Amino acid sequence: MKKSIYILAALAVGFVGCQQDPNIEFGLSVNEPLNVEAVGGIERVRVSSADKWTASTDEPWLTISPANGNGSTELSIIIDSALTADSRNCKIYIENLVSGKTEEIVVNQKGFDYIIALEDATQNIANYDVLDKRKFSVNVTTNVDFDVKIPEGATWLGSKSFNVELNRGVRPREVKVEFEWDINTKPNERIAQVEFLPKGGITTSRQDVLKVVQQAADPIEENTRAGDSVALIGIQRAMRTLSMWDTSAPMDRWGGVTLWNERHEGYKEEYKGRVKRVGFTMYNINEKLPYEFKYLTAAEEIYIFGNTNTFLKDLEIGEEITSLTQLKRLTIGAHGLVVSKDLDNLKNLSNLEYLDLCANNFSTVPDVLTKENFPKLRALILNANQRSTIYDLSNTQKTNLGGFIEEKEFPKDLILWGLDTLVLSVNYLQGELPDFLDDESVPVYTEEDRIKGDTLPEFLVQNKIKKVMPHTKRFSINFNRLTGKLPDWLLYHPSLDLWIPYSLVFQQEGYDQQGNMAKFDNEPANLDYYYKLYPSKKQPTAEEEVEE
Repeated sequence: MKKSIYILAALAVGFVGCQQDPNIEFGLSVNEPLNVEAVGGIERVRVSSADKWTASTDEPWLTISPANGNGSTELSIIIDSALTADSRNCKIYIENLVSGKTEEIVVNQKGFDYIIALEDATQNIANYDVLDKRKFSVNVTTNVDFDVKIPEGATWLGSKSFNVELNRGVRPREVKVEFEWDINTKPNERIAQVEFLPKGGITTSRQDVLKVVQQAADPIEENTRAGDSVALIGIQRAMRTLSMWDTSAPMDRWGGVTLWNERHEGYKEEYKGRVKRVGFTMYNINEKLPYEFKYLTAAEEIYIFGNTNTFLKDLEIGEEITSLTQLKRLTIGAHGLVVSKDLDNLKNLSNLEYLDLCANNFSTVPDVLTKENFPKLRALILNANQRSTIYDLSNTQKTNLGGFIEEKEFPKDLILWGLDTLVLSVNYLQGELPDFLDDESVPVYTEEDRIKGDTLPEFLVQNKIKKVMPHTKRFSINFNRLTGKLPDWLLYHPSLDLWIPYSLVFQQEGYDQQGNMAKFDNEPANLDYYYKLYPSKKQPTAEEEVEE
């Protein structure tokens, strides 16, 4: 009984609510056109009516809710986002179904202006960070494809490729543009104004410019002990060495660092307390050597060895370390160097006496390595440049193997250099050793040589043996892919016994690219013939050979 009462009460309320005031005049709450922004939105209009009515439009970018009614109601006009740069308009018709009277609503929507807008128009960056952190990104709001223009002088700044997807008409969308930057080595702030230029000759209503400000480098005192210590700390930081110095201790207690003092040969008063020799090992760097090297202007020797994942890297040497023209000894081994244009800067180091570039990734012998460029060089170490260990070069699909594999013949210029030490072991050198028999520029042993060196046998003169590497006391070419005959200049060389030939010269490995087994056709069974020629030399016993 109670439920029935409630239902009857509800029906009565509904009936009263449906009654409309017959005196309400049919009309709208707006008389002016609705002007809408390109992004779209919702506009609200009140319909005054005592009767039923409908709302309609021919344009699909408008939605009317409700589309019909009975009596006065508020309409919601939902306008979609524009798709073009042009404006658009339409009419909405509200019809009284009893009187037939019609009211109109005009909707004008703007098109999107072409813009290239930045969320943040200024980027402040440090003067230094490790390579994988020297980058930043900016968010660009745009509806036009564009190019990034970096000022010509700002070579320290670069942008990565990006893509502007214009799959939603000219509705603005956000594009992330990534930038990379180099270390600022100068004690001055530097600024670059980066422009974003629209493609296709489009004119924009807004076109922001990105201002990139890089901090100045901390100044390093040149030619001073204090400057050397700051430079060493900067180098260690950039190379991310496994072990770090205790910088609270004096520099002469830092591991791998030797400072000049009065007992050293070549000492100068201005060198006192400065770096004479320094070594960096067990590190991880993926770019050129740090710029702080250029401040080590008193160093005679720099030793760099042991980069992480050396065989995977293709690194350049950089210009800074090659500005140290006073260097006498330089090692950059197991680093990841490849033949590159900037490697030619090594020729600036014309005072080098010792150069070790072992365990890098050279596919050819660098052109810079000549007697003319290094007139004082006595030792050249170029062993173990293999990136991958391949036993049979004729049966592999791998490329970029390193190990001088692209050398068309044995690098005879290195032999003719006349070095005291030449190490070429564990590479992919192929072909035969040059015999120089037809090369008149290569001299033969003479009677005068015999007089100067009383241990030289007459055999060398009588048989016109070529005088090759006469001063070389260490020569190793083992574990390459060499074939053919051993030349006479090697078999009868005055220093052959010092070269430990059965370990460091004769022993080859695997197969060359033609499928030939790597070995010498005329390898002697022993050195008895040699000690007969050189009776003053002592032939080692079997036990001594094992010890060697």
